[in-house]
Amino acid sequence: MRYPQGGGLTAERQQFREELRGQAAERFARGEPSSAIAKDLRVSVRSVQRWRRIWDEGGPRALRLRGPASLPRLNEKQFAQLEAELAKGSAAHGWEDQRWTLARVKTVIGRRFHMTYTVQGVRKFLVRNGWSCQVPARRAMERDDEAVAGWAREVWPCLEGSRRSVGPGWPSRTKPDSP
Repeated sequence: MRYPQGGGLTAERQQFREELRGQAAERFARGEPSSAIAKDLRVSVRSVQRWRRIWDEGGPRALRLRGPASLPRLNEKQFAQLEAELAKGSAAHGWEDQRWTLARVKTVIGRRFHMTYTVQGVRKFLVRNGWSCQVPARRAMERDDEAVAGWAREVWPCLEGSRRSVGPGWPSRTKPDSP
């Protein structure tokens, strides 16, 4: 799981990774092969090759850690405003029912803060801030159980179709004429 700040690494672990990359940079300057560097530093050869490519393009300073790949675009104040909007309910924002879907939350973020998120980005953002997916504990008051039963009895069998094949079949996987 990704963490919102620091990529989930402690300060000591970040320092350790910085030192590893620094040692690799010194060895790049001496012209040592990637496989030997990877073996000595106990990292993968592909990581060393990636570091070498970065080092070739930008020097030792390019190997410094840059922090997490992405930060949440909504700050804490904006997230508090979003929570207040969500607390009003989805009907207050123009939807017919009180369900919040990720697409609806995405729309509210776009309208309120003029930012675009993907649906999965909204999910990750909400989970990162302590929200979880929920399913209603009870059925809707508007549900008509008789209509549902009638539909299951009359309409569903027509949609499902017959399970029998049209022509004669053979229960065995082998053909009847095979020896």
